[in-house]
Amino acid sequence: MPDLLTSVIYAFSALFVILDPILSVPIFTSMTKGQPAAEINKQALIAVAVAGFLLYIFLFFNFFIFDILGISMPSFQVAGGILLFILGMQMALGLDIGRSKGPSPSVAGVVIGTPLLCGPGAITTVILLSEEYGILVPAIAITLSLAATWIVLRFSSHIQQIVGDTIIDIMAKVLGMLVAAIAVKIIADGMIGLL
Repeated sequence: MPDLLTSVIYAFSALFVILDPILSVPIFTSMTKGQPAAEINKQALIAVAVAGFLLYIFLFFNFFIFDILGISMPSFQVAGGILLFILGMQMALGLDIGRSKGPSPSVAGVVIGTPLLCGPGAITTVILLSEEYGILVPAIAITLSLAATWIVLRFSSHIQQIVGDTIIDIMAKVLGMLVAAIAVKIIADGMIGLL
């Protein structure tokens, strides 16, 4: 039981850092500005549902997808690790690589759900966690991460008022460094697997 709890805590922490709902707070707030609480709640639920659907699809069917494409796990670890490292650098340095600009407020939930929450980094993390822990631990971690993400998005306007843009920006940069560090470990594991 302690091993399961430790694994879930690690998987949750890794996934929550990658999902990074705090980074989505200013974006989600600006996209839902002036909307009633019911609509904000709806958009938060849509964002979590979209991200959750994609994460669970890749959790349960990743090896089937790998078999069809002929991809080995070590090669995916290296490629995914490089992608995560770029994502981490993007977060840490405040770069804006490949993001769409000017989305409509009516699709806030979908845009936040993917690619902001469930992008290549989150998908890579889920696949790598499933390789290391099987299905149960990542499934629990996904559920907990999505619940925490929904809370953050639901109360995003309050969080932004309390914390302020500067603190959110600092937190995003720190989380970016953590993502980059996780990526280095994943790349190293993949290289060992390839060799």
